Amino acid sequence: MSAATLLMTHMVAFYPDRAASLQVARGLLDGGCAYLEVQFPFSDPTADGPDIQAACDGALKAGFTVSEGFRLVSEIASKARVPLFIMSYANLIFTRGVDRFLGESKEAGAKGVIVPDLPEGYDEGLFSRAGRLGLAAVPVVSPSMKDGRLAEVLSLQAEYIYATLRTGTTGTRTEIDQDIVRFLSRIRGGKVLGGFGISSAEQVRAVAPLVHAVVVGSALVREVARNGDPYGAVKRKVEELRG
Repeated sequence: MSAATLLMTHMVAFYPDRAASLQVARGLLDGGCAYLEVQFPFSDPTADGPDIQAACDGALKAGFTVSEGFRLVSEIASKARVPLFIMSYANLIFTRGVDRFLGESKEAGAKGVIVPDLPEGYDEGLFSRAGRLGLAAVPVVSPSMKDGRLAEVLSLQAEYIYATLRTGTTGTRTEIDQDIVRFLSRIRGGKVLGGFGISSAEQVRAVAPLVHAVVVGSALVREVARNGDPYGAVKRKVEELRG
């Protein structure tokens, strides 16, 4: 695999607990990820499959709160040499207040935010407010998106664009076929982060030439769930995916 292959790795804050999630972050970073995505768990994570849903449930039971999430991100960011993104859902942001949530994200050291259920045009000012703070608000696009709608999203001229490689939820294996190639070819401008259902080095090799960075989430969460050494488990998996 080319040394230029970039991975965005995904973790759930406080899963399986706070201390272990710090070990997960360290393992992902030491494994060589180019970006780190930290999910703030929510009780109804609509875009996530069963692995991440279970992780979110476990994190909430372990005591996650939004305030503690920002403290965790700050601790991770202070040691990370790669950009860190906070992924969350609209409910948590509305409850906190959009301006407050974005301000705390910036203060914690995040490069940007990914909010799948706050799309462009229905984002309650997320994109414009993030821009004023120097945060990257990352729009999410999917293969089912019509050309007109995709053009609206691309008109934001966002620095990063998150492309789901299929419709539905995360976790299920995605076959990299010509439909995905055609979809990714429609995205012009911005650094494309492509994921959903990527779990093997073979898939990473297939997607990497088409995107800026390949996103891996559920496969890493599964490693944490079945291994008593979260640091070693995710580090080995990232190294395996990078080839």
